[in-house]
Amino acid sequence: MIEIRNISKSFSGRSVLNDISFRFETGKTNMIIGESGSGKTTLLKCMVGLNETDAGQILYDGRSFTELDFKEKKDIRKEIGMLFQGGALFDSKTVEENVVFPLSMFTDLSESEKRDRANFCLQRVNLSNANNLFPSEISGGMKKRVAIARAIAVQPKYLFCDEPNSGLDPKTSIVIDNLIKEITEEYNITTVVITHDMNSVIEIGDNIMFIYKGNKHWEGSKHQILKTDNPEVCDFVYATQFMKDLKTKF
Repeated sequence: MIEIRNISKSFSGRSVLNDISFRFETGKTNMIIGESGSGKTTLLKCMVGLNETDAGQILYDGRSFTELDFKEKKDIRKEIGMLFQGGALFDSKTVEENVVFPLSMFTDLSESEKRDRANFCLQRVNLSNANNLFPSEISGGMKKRVAIARAIAVQPKYLFCDEPNSGLDPKTSIVIDNLIKEITEEYNITTVVITHDMNSVIEIGDNIMFIYKGNKHWEGSKHQILKTDNPEVCDFVYATQFMKDLKTKF
């Protein structure tokens, strides 16, 4: 479990996050949603230590990340898998080399052990024949699956996904959503997904936090979000025709 308590962050005197608290549960797909510029990505960066918070606590299974020294934070970072927006693969490395990269950074495995682990992860995301291809030779959906394989290579306790469906067609988005959900449950990971895609929220969201202008404006389940009368949440949720059509069913 990851817990954030009263997190605040400002840049050059401009408040970006205001007193945000939330629990991200283990074995669940926990989602942070909100409009562009609402503070979602800033919160993620605070949670993984890329940004220092101005106030508040971040706890990983009771360990106060904000109070740890550099070495202790590094130990927790070894337990984190990251799926970046766009995949963020190394263009000069093959698919296999991309998956091996975090294993070389954070483990003492032998070369053969790293290759075995990479092969296992690629098989898990249904890319068992793509080892020697380069990112330029595969589709956008395949790149995201390689990025997921890389993220789970170190057997993380915590998985962060930043807009995992960005740039993907609806069919491929469903594949990525289902893969994230399956891996979360299969390995009992605490998964945090930042998204503005309500299709993903309805498909795989377990716990949802809506951020509005830097504040936690609403929290609940995917079933509750379809019934809320919170005006800002409703404006966000029913911004697409698909969601408007779905609303009529409830």
